[in-house]
Parts: sequence; structure tokens; C-alpha cells
Amino acid sequence: MPHMNVAYNLARWLAGNDADAQDVVQEAYLRAFKFLSGFRGGDSRSWLLRIVRNSFYDWLKRNRREENGTPFNEELHSTGDETGTPDTLLLEKADYELMRKAIEDLPCEFREILVLRELEGFSYKEIAEVADVPLGTVMSRLARAREHLRTLVVQRLELK
Repeated sequence: MPHMNVAYNLARWLAGNDADAQDVVQEAYLRAFKFLSGFRGGDSRSWLLRIVRNSFYDWLKRNRREENGTPFNEELHSTGDETGTPDTLLLEKADYELMRKAIEDLPCEFREILVLRELEGFSYKEIAEVADVPLGTVMSRLARAREHLRTLVVQRLELK
């Protein structure tokens, strides 16, 4: 299945938990297969992620639930690269947890743009295609997402 990891990662960050992300990706792949004849070439990754994104928003409307889902399972998605001293590992884990929680608390439209750019490495143009918004909107949402994320992190650090 092409682009399955990227599709799941986007769905996971949007949905907030593994089970819902799996449902969204499954629905997206069913839609992609159903409408494969409508694909006119180009970037298949952007095309598929646009379907994942739309599937998520359809799923969200059907389920009418709060955006904050179950906590992200770090063990499932860790890199497994645990080199260094215990002190260093503890600090890295704390930093990771702080960022993960801050990203999860971003509004969905900011979170999706930030995840696609910073975690998946998409270009602004690719993000505009996936999110079906103008390039300027991508840039402004990304700037606002980064600022909002910075504010959330600073607030959490001050609470410690």
C-alpha cells in the first residue's frame, strides 16, 4: 500500500488515537480505490493525503466528539534509538512529551498543517494540495500554528 505510513501518521495526529486513525485510513483507502479512475496523475501522495484529511473530517462530523482523544502511545511510535546516559534520555523523553501534548492541543486546522510540514516534510505546495487551501493560507496557518505551539510550550514550562 503506497504511502500507508504517511497516511496513518496524519490520521493519527488528527484523530488523536490509534483506533480512530485506523478507521480513518481504512475509509480513505476504500475511497481512493473507489475513485482511482478519477486520479489524473501527479503527486499520488498529496492526492491520497487529501482523501485521508477529508475522511477524517467526515468521520469527525459523524462521531461529533471532542478533538482530544486518548493519549498518543509513545511505545508504538518511538524510534527505538535509545543511546545516551539515563539523564539525557530522561530529558529527551520530557521534551518529547511536552511537544507531543502541545501539538495535540493545537486546533485541528493548525495541527494538520504543522504535522505535514514539520513531521512529514511536505512542501507548502503539497500541503496546499492536501488541505485544499491556497498557498497563502498554508503559510499563515503554519505561522500561527508555530506561534500557538510556542505559546503552549512556554505556558507548560512556566507551570513546572
